[in-house]
Amino acid sequence: MSGFLDRAKEQAQSALNQGKQKVDEVQQHRAGNELLKKLGAAYFAERRGSGSAAATQDALNALEAHVNAHGDAFLRG
Repeated sequence: MSGFLDRAKEQAQSALNQGKQKVDEVQQHRAGNELLKKLGAAYFAERRGSGSAAATQDALNALEAHVNAHGDAFLRG
């Protein structure tokens, strides 16, 4: 009986870990998309004359930092 409970506990822990990993992936995907959106908005504002090159560069730097830390999977999906 204890073997069954141990296996059940291991399976539950594994499922919990997989769920946490998926939540982290979704959060990083959303954060990447938000940074990409900010970069687009900064570039658009700069091109229209209401933004600055510095703001665009700051947005690009933030996006690059995110990609370096978490990868660029959000760009493909």
